[in-house]
Amino acid sequence: MDNEDIFDDEEFPVLVLVDEDGMEHEFELLAELEIDDQSYRVLIPLEEDEEPDEEAEVEVVILKVVFDEEGNEFLGDIDDDEEWEKVADAWQEMVDNEEI
Repeated sequence: MDNEDIFDDEEFPVLVLVDEDGMEHEFELLAELEIDDQSYRVLIPLEEDEEPDEEAEVEVVILKVVFDEEGNEFLGDIDDDEEWEKVADAWQEMVDNEEI
């Protein structure tokens, strides 16, 4: 069995994120990255109204895993440009090597 068969049959976990307005949004978790002792999650937004189009380019969302004082996990934006470049480069390398 080659990698294409594995990924075609694989279902990615679905995460429900709540935005600052209290609206829930569903995302598929594509990958988790560990860079410089920091974790990141690569997500794809799920659009309920749209049928998946194999030809369409999918835009991913990459969020940083952060913890509050009580140890609760949250996902946040990557604000630092240098940090963003490292994470985006690592993601692109995974895509180029067909690891995802």
